[in-house]
Amino acid sequence: MTMTSPTPAAGVPPSGGLPRHFLDLDQVEGETLTGILDLSRRLKAGGAETVLGRARPLEGRVLALIFEKNSTRTRVSFEVAMRQLGGDVLVMDASTSQIDRGETMADTARVLSRYVDAIMFRTREPERLAEMVAHATVPVINGLTDVAHPCQLMADVMTLQEHKGDDLSRRVVAWSGDGNNVANTWVKAAARFGFELRLACPEELRVDPDVVGWARASGARVVEGTDPEALVDGVDCVVTDTWVSMGDEEREVANRHNLLRRYQVNEALMARAAPDALFMHCLPAHRGEEVTDAVIDGPRSAVWDEAENRLHAQKGILAWCLGA
Repeated sequence: MTMTSPTPAAGVPPSGGLPRHFLDLDQVEGETLTGILDLSRRLKAGGAETVLGRARPLEGRVLALIFEKNSTRTRVSFEVAMRQLGGDVLVMDASTSQIDRGETMADTARVLSRYVDAIMFRTREPERLAEMVAHATVPVINGLTDVAHPCQLMADVMTLQEHKGDDLSRRVVAWSGDGNNVANTWVKAAARFGFELRLACPEELRVDPDVVGWARASGARVVEGTDPEALVDGVDCVVTDTWVSMGDEEREVANRHNLLRRYQVNEALMARAAPDALFMHCLPAHRGEEVTDAVIDGPRSAVWDEAENRLHAQKGILAWCLGA
């Protein structure tokens, strides 16, 4: 996998053809995703010089990070990942750029493609991401939308494999809580990596039926229900997320809390899982709401491994997108 060709100029895909975007798990073949995670694990264990033959495989490359939603882990992990691979990073806040003054995503994509080698875009609306992709001539990475969080799930699957083994076909994961963008992406991960996924969500906040339908048509084992205790019984991993997403703070908060209260991951719910079951959460956590301190700080919590693996999973994604 050693790079022997010169570093392409900004705007030129590494293959000389169409750029390799990383937009969602259903848009990348399972074999390719497995290869990216294998690369991520090797980079975590051995470093770029050992794995890719160069200590700075992305030297001379620039990644633009565009944030329309605030971030801690996405920003820091992408910045550190790119720099550890030898590249440079340009961080753009929409509120301090022309994006917030009405410049279209199409025009932003066209201009940035002349300056940088890849774009990571974190936004609410998937339509804005799609517009960026339609007009960019460099790889675009989905840093999060309201319907998907693929980079997070790559880190989550990497963490699950570290604790439970590479072959996840006999593993069972339970989601307890809101059927949000992270839950959507867990469904797609079940299709791509072969584990069984049980979704415990209130009927009013269930996962997008089209996503579940796609996964089942792809051969995934996805079970839906409203009883978290029944669905967590005997599983290998319990996952949850915040009850109120960033930007939703004014949207029926009290009602959502009432709907989701019984889905809290506490010691009683974890006791129903397998004795060696993991707890995972993409963070930030609202302690005392979707999860208790005793669980997130307890011996079965893998959330800090999960957070660290954002760095390593994204190294694999960047190397794949840029042809390192």
